[in-house]
Amino acid sequence: MLRSLPEFRRLLELRVVSQFGDGLFQAAMAGALLFNPERAAEPWAIAGAFAVLFLPYSLLGPFAGALLDRWDRRLVLVGANAVRLVLMLGVATLLAFGAGDVPILCGALIVNGFTRFVSSGLSAALPHVVPRAEVVSMNSVATAGGAVAAFAGANFMLLPRWLFGAGDTGASVIIFTAALPVALALVLSIRFGPHVLGPDKTRRAVHGSVAYVVATGWGYGLSTVAKVPTVAATLAGLASHRIAFGINTLLVLLLVRHGDSHNVAGLGTVVLFVAASGIGSFLATLLTPAVVHRFGRYRTANGALAIAAVVQLCGAGLQLPVMTVCGFLLGALGQVVKLCADTAMQIDVDDALRGHVFTVQDSVFWVSFIAAIAGAAAVIPADGDSPALACAGAVVYLVGLAAHAITARGHRSAGLG
Repeated sequence: MLRSLPEFRRLLELRVVSQFGDGLFQAAMAGALLFNPERAAEPWAIAGAFAVLFLPYSLLGPFAGALLDRWDRRLVLVGANAVRLVLMLGVATLLAFGAGDVPILCGALIVNGFTRFVSSGLSAALPHVVPRAEVVSMNSVATAGGAVAAFAGANFMLLPRWLFGAGDTGASVIIFTAALPVALALVLSIRFGPHVLGPDKTRRAVHGSVAYVVATGWGYGLSTVAKVPTVAATLAGLASHRIAFGINTLLVLLLVRHGDSHNVAGLGTVVLFVAASGIGSFLATLLTPAVVHRFGRYRTANGALAIAAVVQLCGAGLQLPVMTVCGFLLGALGQVVKLCADTAMQIDVDDALRGHVFTVQDSVFWVSFIAAIAGAAAVIPADGDSPALACAGAVVYLVGLAAHAITARGHRSAGLG
């Protein structure tokens, strides 16, 4: 199949290399800020770190994302990869010299912004390199490949951390290492021909100056979501999953930090939890096309959200082994919902507005997560012992289920189930 789709193969290679570097970078930053004996992290500090790293681009992304529907996406990918490579080297240098949290966080948030710009560009470009009938299955292949690469990058981080230590020096070495796959991603971005990745020039394209297109990015993105119920419904379900995942992430981080070991072993426990979620996501990516074919997108997403509510309750005892198993299952169920959302945007949204909508999805993805961590930090005890918060996550899943079921109920034709 890949031999008959050479441009998709190139896009897949770019995604895999890019997400390996991203997984390595994100794990290095988690180790540097949350599991570094030279730096402290309590609930509000953890929430603040996530907010600084992910919130600014989440709010500004839809403005910048409009450029994905205005400029040649190949050039956007080349430029974004070049900038994030330079900035990543800067963050590594700051850590090497023991700079404070603020400049490191500021540098990392810009790196994350360009990384997510690349991710949105790759997703928006996919329908240009595969036949329409293969979008669901090839999106699953691309998502699975990226997830495995990010998982491998995050776990590879443990080796240099063990070799060079858990302090700032070890973190800087890891980030310098992460710059290598990002440099390769830059090279791979150059291989595409002009306009191979879109955008198409259709009557629905946003016209006007670049400044106008950027300034109205949020507006066009949100209005498009509102006009496509299948997209609005799955984004509501995805938001509920990310809120629950944010709650669970803070619970695990605090339980580990206040356990018997919170340095290398503690970070290993957190990596195991994230890895379990990632493996679940990977398996769901392989199985979702068949499930959607059997039940349709509508019933598939509804079922995933309903089961997720039950699984969330099973982890309310706050036993880390049980929470890890629940993380695996929730990772799988959340990925099912996300793939339904991706497919809705790739099939049901005009290409001239697809970049707008994917950056709105990215914002929903991260704003929900950060809001959940911030809200949980306001009420959670310092040691993370809060079964009520885990139960609240189950309620959130049920709210997401209701929102998805009601919003998409009248649009179950055309493969929705």
